[in-house]
Amino acid sequence: MAAERGLSIPLVYNCGGYESMQTLKVLEDIVDIYMPDIKYSDNEIARRYSGAPSYWDVVRPAVQEMFRQVGDLNIDEQGIARRGLLIRHLVLPNRLAGSRAVLDFIAGNVSINSYVNIMDQFRPAYRSIHYPELSRTIKTKEFSEVVDYAYTIGLRRGFEWQCRVLN
Repeated sequence: MAAERGLSIPLVYNCGGYESMQTLKVLEDIVDIYMPDIKYSDNEIARRYSGAPSYWDVVRPAVQEMFRQVGDLNIDEQGIARRGLLIRHLVLPNRLAGSRAVLDFIAGNVSINSYVNIMDQFRPAYRSIHYPELSRTIKTKEFSEVVDYAYTIGLRRGFEWQCRVLN
């Protein structure tokens, strides 16, 4: 209704990636930009830390469906994102996110031109004290390994600034 009345800004769907196909089908032709997280590449890790069994089995087809609907992120000449997919991935201590598998999935099953925001801001909070492996921030080396790997496999959109900062 808002679009019919002249709203012309991109509609962004910010989500955890753990979306049902039914929800995504309803959003088709409504959402301009999908901004999902891909948090983990292992179902057991996702169940343990987020209570999300089958996370890896759900997030992969969900992100592929998002990409089918909107394609690679399109940024206009003013630097404004207009349509597409922007994937976020938070690097966790001790490689718990399975970042290499996440990046391999994106490069091989979504698009090599995907915008991937590789994030380094994990801060232990809430119940992380119960999980010693999550009780610290990530090390610079852990983050650099993920960014370097993304670059090595050809994922270069959306994190060029990270590569410049680290080099």
